Amino acid sequence: MPLFGNTFSPKKTPPRKSASLSSLHNLDRSTREVELGLDYGTPTMNLAGQSLKFENGQWIAEAGISGGVDRREAQRLRRRNQQLEEENNLLRLKVDILLDMLSETTAESHLMEKDIR
Repeated sequence: MPLFGNTFSPKKTPPRKSASLSSLHNLDRSTREVELGLDYGTPTMNLAGQSLKFENGQWIAEAGISGGVDRREAQRLRRRNQQLEEENNLLRLKVDILLDMLSETTAESHLMEKDIR
């Protein structure tokens, strides 16, 4: 038996209060909008100076925003990018062919120098 009574005697916790006394959480979204007048609208965000809105499961750039690129301009830039990539590939191929020709010519000139000596 302890001298100063029971050392471990936790106090009873008070019962929890109800999380919400309102029944609004039981209503579906359309009823809540009618009752409370809430019109959420489409979600929008501003990212790197361009305004985007969420429609039909996708983020779409809002038209008419300064700094944004319209659809035609984006398509033109994609085509130009594709052309430049094709041109770059062609130039790489030409450089490879020229290096092969140079190495072949160099090898032939070394063989001719050996024959002359």
